[in-house]
Amino acid sequence: MIKRFGYRNVMAVPKIEKTVVNVGAGRAGSEAKFKERIEKDIALITGQKPSPRTARKSISGFKIRQGNTVGFVSTLRGRRMYDFLDRLVSVALPRSRDFRGIEARSFDQKGSLNIGIREQIIFPEVVYESSKDIFPFQVTVTTTAKTKEEGSELMKLMGFPIKQ
Repeated sequence: MIKRFGYRNVMAVPKIEKTVVNVGAGRAGSEAKFKERIEKDIALITGQKPSPRTARKSISGFKIRQGNTVGFVSTLRGRRMYDFLDRLVSVALPRSRDFRGIEARSFDQKGSLNIGIREQIIFPEVVYESSKDIFPFQVTVTTTAKTKEEGSELMKLMGFPIKQ
C-alpha cells in the first residue's frame, strides 16, 4: 500500500480501528425470550456481551415505548476484533447462502466496510439445532482510511473476498 498510494510514512498506512456488530430487535416487541436469545447468540459470535440499545422516544406506529430495548450492539477492538474478523472471512462468509464475494459498493466514502448478514447461524459457535430464531445483523469494519479505494485495498490485502 505504501508504493501504490505513495505514503511517506509507515504510520500513514490505513489500519482497522474497530468492528461493530449491530442487531435490531425491534420486531420482537415485548417478547423478552427472543431478546435474550439474540443477546446470547451475539455474545457467542463476538466473544463479549452486547450492550442493549433503548428507544429514545415512543413511536406509536411501530408500537415502541421510550426505554424499550430495540437492539444490541457490540464494539470489538484489538485481539477480539481480529479473531472475529478471521472467523468472519474464513468460516462464516463462505458458509452463507449464495455468497459470491463482498460488493464494492459496501464501502462508504471514508473506506469503512458495511456488511449485512442474513443469518446468525453461519457462525460455527451458534448451534443450528438449538437456535429457534434466525435473525439478521450488521457488521461495520471501521478503518483509518481516507478514501473508498484505500479502504477497499486494505480489506483485499487482509483477505476479505471483495468482488472486482
